[in-house]
Amino acid sequence: MMTTVEKIGQQAKEAAQVVAQLSIQDRNQILLSMAEALREQKSAIMAANQTDLENATALSGPMRNRLTLDDATIEGIATSLAAVADLDDPLAGPYENWEHPSGFKIIKKTVPLGVVAMVYEARPNVTVDAAALTFKSGNAVILRGGKEAIHSNIALAQVLRSVLTDHQLNPNIIQLITDTTHDSVNELLHLRQYVDVLIPRGSGSFIDFVVTNATVPVIETGAGNTHIFVDEDADQDQAIEVIVNAKTQKPAVCNAAEKLLIHEKIAAEFLPKVASALIEAGVELRGDDQAVAIDGRLSLATPIDWDTEYNDLIMAIKVVTDIDAAIDWINAHTTHHSETILGKNSQHVADFMNRVDAAVVYQNVSSRFTDGFEFGFGAEIGISTQKLHARGPMGLPALTTIKYEVFGDGQTRH
Repeated sequence: MMTTVEKIGQQAKEAAQVVAQLSIQDRNQILLSMAEALREQKSAIMAANQTDLENATALSGPMRNRLTLDDATIEGIATSLAAVADLDDPLAGPYENWEHPSGFKIIKKTVPLGVVAMVYEARPNVTVDAAALTFKSGNAVILRGGKEAIHSNIALAQVLRSVLTDHQLNPNIIQLITDTTHDSVNELLHLRQYVDVLIPRGSGSFIDFVVTNATVPVIETGAGNTHIFVDEDADQDQAIEVIVNAKTQKPAVCNAAEKLLIHEKIAAEFLPKVASALIEAGVELRGDDQAVAIDGRLSLATPIDWDTEYNDLIMAIKVVTDIDAAIDWINAHTTHHSETILGKNSQHVADFMNRVDAAVVYQNVSSRFTDGFEFGFGAEIGISTQKLHARGPMGLPALTTIKYEVFGDGQTRH
């Protein structure tokens, strides 16, 4: 007997053949229908979400915000879904092609990955984002969200699947695993016969667990122990504005700043100013010995702090001797997501850009811009922190692969 997760995998493999054959016109029309259906069903979706919110008593304020689906949030999700329909077809080509000396033709074709599995935590918007992007790129998707958002995810998945049924399509193009125990995750991580790639989104520890234990191919995403280094020649007013935005604009996301490094030559002057701005914005500050000595409003950081992704209004501050010390510290503690230098020295900036091992490196820009939409990709399935297949914000092309089609006339190799 197959388990429920195995059955879902088998159904997804079968459905993947259906969606891969849909024309771009059909895919786009169905996406627009899904957006409209979300608007029509928003009362039911919000009611399901309210159940999740009532149960999520242990979540922090920022995490509750990520879980919440209200009128504006659902409209934003529907608008984003409709916007995916306006994106170029990632399967359309043009394709590279050439002729072999023997006379046969080789075409390098872009094709869907097949079955994409998404494992994520308390973010119900990912249910729709992942379904829309995988569908647009011709894939079937298996969704496994966190227990905190289970009622919301069920409601959202039902709406999307009903649209597929209304268009006489196999609803198993989009499937949600409703078992929120660890067993379902563990089983999904080993579903190699059905799952072509798995994308985890969540905390650093969660992503590490998936990467360590999965036997299916994994695209590592998301964990963001994100640093900002303020060099000695930084425009201090501008720096404060960038730091406050990067930390507070949306603190529970992976591109929010978590650590602040300050050049020792400006620390005595700059640290109290930026601390005042951050404290006024509600941020709890921790620091190393030197930072605490400069500003007593900081509490002393522990060794654990320097590798912690807070996802909250907390920030740790360290004073460093120079650009080399900053780069070395970041490379020792980075999660390879987004790292920033605030300063004007072109050599220091070049060193930072070349030596910091992260998917995205910034000069004088908030790290909150690490986002597929902001980068002009229209949308994103996640932010890859690895180096193979895809890196950084992943748009529709990251959900495709290649196939070589060869056309001949009886050629044989000698």
